[in-house]
Amino acid sequence: MLPERIGRLGELANNLWWSWHPEVRAVFRSLDYQLWRISGHNPVKQLREINPDKLQAAARDPAFLTLYDLALSAFDADMSGGDTWFATNHPGLLPGPVAYFSMEFAIHNSLPIYAGGLGVLAGDVCKEASDLGVPLVGVGFMYPQGYFHQHISAEGWQEEIYQQLDFREAPVSLVLPQGQRPPVQIQLADRSLYIGVWQVKVGRASIYLLSTDIEGNAPEDRQLSNRLYTADEEQRLQQEILLGIGGVRALRALDIKPSVWHANEGHTAFMMLERIREEVERGASFLEADRRVQSTTVFTTHTPVLAGHHVYPVPLVERYFQGYWESMGLSRDQFLELGQPDGSEEPSFNMTVLALRMAGRRNAVSQLHGRVTRKMWRGLWPEVKEDEVPISHITNGVHAPNWVAPEVGRLYYKYLGQDAIKRQDDAGFWRRVAEIPDGELWQARQVLKRKLMSAMVERARDCSSDRECSAQQVMAMGALLDPEVLTIGFARRFTEYKRPALVFHDVERLRRIVVSQWKPVQIVFAGKSHPADFPSKELLHHVYTLGTDSDFQGRIAFVEDYDMHIAHYLVNGVDLWLNTPRRPREACGSSGIKASLNGVLHLSVKDGWWYEGYNGANGWAIDNAPDISDPEEEDRADAESLYSLLENEIVPLYYERDRDGVPHRWIGFIKEAISSVMPAFCAQRMLKEYTERMYLPAAQSREESEIPQG
Repeated sequence: MLPERIGRLGELANNLWWSWHPEVRAVFRSLDYQLWRISGHNPVKQLREINPDKLQAAARDPAFLTLYDLALSAFDADMSGGDTWFATNHPGLLPGPVAYFSMEFAIHNSLPIYAGGLGVLAGDVCKEASDLGVPLVGVGFMYPQGYFHQHISAEGWQEEIYQQLDFREAPVSLVLPQGQRPPVQIQLADRSLYIGVWQVKVGRASIYLLSTDIEGNAPEDRQLSNRLYTADEEQRLQQEILLGIGGVRALRALDIKPSVWHANEGHTAFMMLERIREEVERGASFLEADRRVQSTTVFTTHTPVLAGHHVYPVPLVERYFQGYWESMGLSRDQFLELGQPDGSEEPSFNMTVLALRMAGRRNAVSQLHGRVTRKMWRGLWPEVKEDEVPISHITNGVHAPNWVAPEVGRLYYKYLGQDAIKRQDDAGFWRRVAEIPDGELWQARQVLKRKLMSAMVERARDCSSDRECSAQQVMAMGALLDPEVLTIGFARRFTEYKRPALVFHDVERLRRIVVSQWKPVQIVFAGKSHPADFPSKELLHHVYTLGTDSDFQGRIAFVEDYDMHIAHYLVNGVDLWLNTPRRPREACGSSGIKASLNGVLHLSVKDGWWYEGYNGANGWAIDNAPDISDPEEEDRADAESLYSLLENEIVPLYYERDRDGVPHRWIGFIKEAISSVMPAFCAQRMLKEYTERMYLPAAQSREESEIPQG
């Protein structure tokens, strides 16, 4: 029981608004710092475990009460404020919210229901919707086991550990069912399935998470929503039916009436079918229902490789949709054609094809990805030229208040003004970054690097205390890294096309770069392989083994269990962010954006966002092999470009210092990176684009589609 004077701590803890507002985090940090750290910066868990005497003491402490009152004042002002960007610029134009469907949402590591970039984007969209006042609700899954935790064995092999989430220690609340009878139900082949719904508050926005772990479901069905991205094909189809069809029914049960429906990747496409079924049930023909649903649907595709799209065999789809297609006013063949690529020799059901056909507005997530996507799906519009295929692009952005480190943010506020973060997308404003003194910016960068090194040493120490770790494992976790040394970060999902081993293409040349006596380099790797992707696991083992070779003298490290918590340390604390995908297979790659906003320079193949973001003075481009089709030759050419840039430009520039140890020319690159990347690649710019180019036109189409046709 909370003391009355600080009785709203629970309210603050259960709205993830605190996750991007340092004034609220300061409240919980000062309440019990040790417990704050042990809880993984999870205030819900902290409040469950805290000694009541500490709460009573806090309620009498003037310093704590000052922090508490300031945080509450900021929270209340933000929750009730009517002067948001959306309310000011587009009042009343969305009578209902945007329903944003996504397989994963990454808000904070206290709610581990995400695997990677798709979830981070979805989380950033929700946070930015709260900041801008865009009415939005997310729909996803309440995975009680989430994605796996990663351990690396002494031999360098990934081991997956699944841990059950204690809902009592997470910022979630059950909203359905509130009585004995679950109101949301779907049919899965020959059985009915009941759905529970949990709510997550993200500032003004809410996310509704579906769960099958409720009474009334068979034991095997209660496990259906346990894990993210199951390897079992049939279970994955069941999950997508649950998300799409069940998600629509959950919103109906909650009496939420969206104006616009946004499908984040093809996993969510069944949402469109369910809405067509509803229209047909109300008396519309399939064609009329299809027109209405298309007019209010936005689809974002993230996958530039055909093999990455979810495709199901026809017999499996028939098993789960037999009887459903009649309710849509379709025959079996008409239904299956919705997911069949034109010209495909093998009958199949492609979720991306379904989404592209059912959505009226479609976009890729970067300029180059838009070109690739139009070429990939041109067959769906054979009558138009490739550059006229109706798939646009809105380049991803990142939520700056969440990803900018406090040490850097304080400099922005000090030299640009208190409204700096609110003016993220103002390009002229961000040119003022040049006014920040080089010495202060360099000092902030050094503090962040030391924080990263400390976090890695702490993880190594935890490894030694939690399980038996060899000296080699401790070294591999970064125990020997030096904060004075140029530090490169490579942190992303481990898979072949991202080429994490490219930097090892010439091991002896890399060794000379790394162990140089006067200008050494160190590299930090992090990332997970999908549990069912065995070639990816082999690749991770290969990189880990090479990095722990004694010839590198401990200057190559691997941070296990990459999550949002360690991601903040990495994108803040390294000096150089390395990205080496095969072209053009990186849809966006927004981790490099997060790094740039913190003054971490980018070294990347010109793919994804870097294709449009690189300007010659804000980082470096590996650009020697754009037209090479042979993978081995591409690797050789890109590795040569990578080594040459490190040897001749990057390393010398980093170590070029004045008498006070400040690398002014390096900081010139940092300032250019911040001023060019912040306004062009922030979530504020991105969500304004979605709102004005997608959501508002879709809402207008909705109104027009409801006018009786004469």
